[in-house]
Amino acid sequence: MAKKRIKTKTITLKHESGMFTSIFRGFKSNEKYKNPDVAMLRSMLSNEKARLLHVLKAKQPNSLYELTKLLGRDFKSVRQDVRLLEDFGLVEMIPIVKGKREKLKPLLVLDELKINIEI
Repeated sequence: MAKKRIKTKTITLKHESGMFTSIFRGFKSNEKYKNPDVAMLRSMLSNEKARLLHVLKAKQPNSLYELTKLLGRDFKSVRQDVRLLEDFGLVEMIPIVKGKREKLKPLLVLDELKINIEI
């Protein structure tokens, strides 16, 4: 039996010259999030986004609509959260074609997220 590969993303916050800077390693991230600050990290790791990540891992919904129903939230808010997590490289949107229709399946692309804070 093949050993399961664990995909990890590490976020390191370092203290430099009186401010925090972030260095993301392991996955590509969107250019605008290349050096996020603590506030951006905090928004990425809100309770709702943590719940969203848990539902993605546990229930593996087949569409954003299904994810929205599982979370009991409105579609626009869930889409914004998924887009942010996608920009950070935690989630991928996989196109699935069924007949003439295409839907996007949100997929959690890592098993582990490590956060290091160096002060």
